[in-house]
Amino acid sequence: MRRCLRLLGAVLILGGCATAATDAPLRAQTVLRDKSGQQVGSATLTEGTDGVRIRVTASHLPPGPKGVHVHAVGTCDPPDFVSAGAHFNPTGRKHGRLNPDGSHAGDLPNLVIDAAGSGGLDATTQAVTLKTGAAGSLFGEGGTSLVIHAPQDDEKTDPTGNSGARMACGVINRS
Repeated sequence: MRRCLRLLGAVLILGGCATAATDAPLRAQTVLRDKSGQQVGSATLTEGTDGVRIRVTASHLPPGPKGVHVHAVGTCDPPDFVSAGAHFNPTGRKHGRLNPDGSHAGDLPNLVIDAAGSGGLDATTQAVTLKTGAAGSLFGEGGTSLVIHAPQDDEKTDPTGNSGARMACGVINRS
């Protein structure tokens, strides 16, 4: 009897650990590097009940608004970061958060860089997930990346929002 009680206690403890592990929020991160390989920012991604919260911090960039997108390939080969592919768009929609036919799952608000070269972005999106195998997962075959573009995104012009050259890139990894 005592052995059965110990075994039952162990099962309950382990079951509680498994439940706690599955209740923990899913997280991801990236380090953003410019074409010379210098770190110019980072981002954390956390899945919650409202969607995936993406928090970007950046420094050593030219002032002004910059387009930011999740791109469809988890590769960031400098100097132009074209290896990151197009914007993440698993549903085949048009570009732009303001486009009535949009938006890509990877479309995010602009990142504003101040006169000192620093800035931040804090956005939540329901268009992506950090769950493996789910629709809109950032961890599908080939992975995904986060890209900062040189000019701002006009948030409506298809396919890129006129966001232009890619100035920083980071592969999105689980944390």
